[in-house]
Amino acid sequence: MKIKLYSFCLALIPILFFACQNNSKNTDNQTSVKHERPAYAIAIHGGAGTIERASMSAEKEAAYRAALDSALTIGETVLKNGGSALDAVTQTITFLEDCPLFNAGRGAVFNHEGKNELDASIMEGRTQMAGAVGGVSTVKNPIRLARAVMEKSPHVLLTGRGAEQFALENGIDTVSPSWFFTQERWNTLQEILAEEKLKAPTGTVWKNPDSKFGTVGCVALDGQGNLAAGTSTGGMTNKRWNRLGDSPLIGAGTYASNDACAVSCTGHGEFFIRYAVAHDVWALMSYKGLPLAEAADFVVNKKLVEKGGEGGLIAVDKDGNIALPFNSEGMYRGYAKPGERKISIYKE
Repeated sequence: MKIKLYSFCLALIPILFFACQNNSKNTDNQTSVKHERPAYAIAIHGGAGTIERASMSAEKEAAYRAALDSALTIGETVLKNGGSALDAVTQTITFLEDCPLFNAGRGAVFNHEGKNELDASIMEGRTQMAGAVGGVSTVKNPIRLARAVMEKSPHVLLTGRGAEQFALENGIDTVSPSWFFTQERWNTLQEILAEEKLKAPTGTVWKNPDSKFGTVGCVALDGQGNLAAGTSTGGMTNKRWNRLGDSPLIGAGTYASNDACAVSCTGHGEFFIRYAVAHDVWALMSYKGLPLAEAADFVVNKKLVEKGGEGGLIAVDKDGNIALPFNSEGMYRGYAKPGERKISIYKE
């Protein structure tokens, strides 16, 4: 009997061994799957265009880097504490709107009439709900108003006085237009107007492309796997006729969908509108199966370049991969993941 029991136990050893091995592999696979997607990922931009190291003082560069770092910290902290991608995007852009260094909110450029007209949009990837505002002049933080449009109205895009009335009705902070005044932006307008007067024949408009496309944006992936994107801007210096760019247009300047990616753009808005840049990145991933880096690079460095469009974008995909391509001289940008963080301005 003892011999039979001993033989039986010997026969079980290889079975138990392989069972343990298989169980170990399953555990490793589960662990591997868990680590394929980071706990969070976030990227920001503060505009793209002619941004050259030689033309920027050390003090100004340090100020920009500090502002980008602070903005990134705000969003990353939200995500680290288990907050939503939507909250991270909102709070990050709110900070950038309040920073006079960037062409959004308090640092907005002036239009032809010497006024500030602000645009913003936000989109969350889980339901693909979106909100946007255009041409507002008394809303302290347009990104907060855009989110209110998404969450508290049946609409996507509100503009001008109607948008400002909606802000008042929903407790969104409003300010005097003087809040947005900065001397540097005012001086830039005066220089352009003076040059325009000299160059433009009577009755025509001299076309002066901005050398710097000042927009701010943020994209994020949270611990629940939800994506969000937001963009805010003061538009182009010397813009006329209540011009709107790509920033308040879903699919052009902002797009987010949990099945692929979240995108925020910055650049010459007319080109980003014509070629639906933010949505195009998503479409290349969804319809052609391209990875994020390849899709974003194709749109920015091939398609836009061939059409004559200048600028860039930031994007994060559902797996936490980040892309920050641009075809201009520089782009204020940064990103963070657990254990990984970077702030950049120039081409590298």
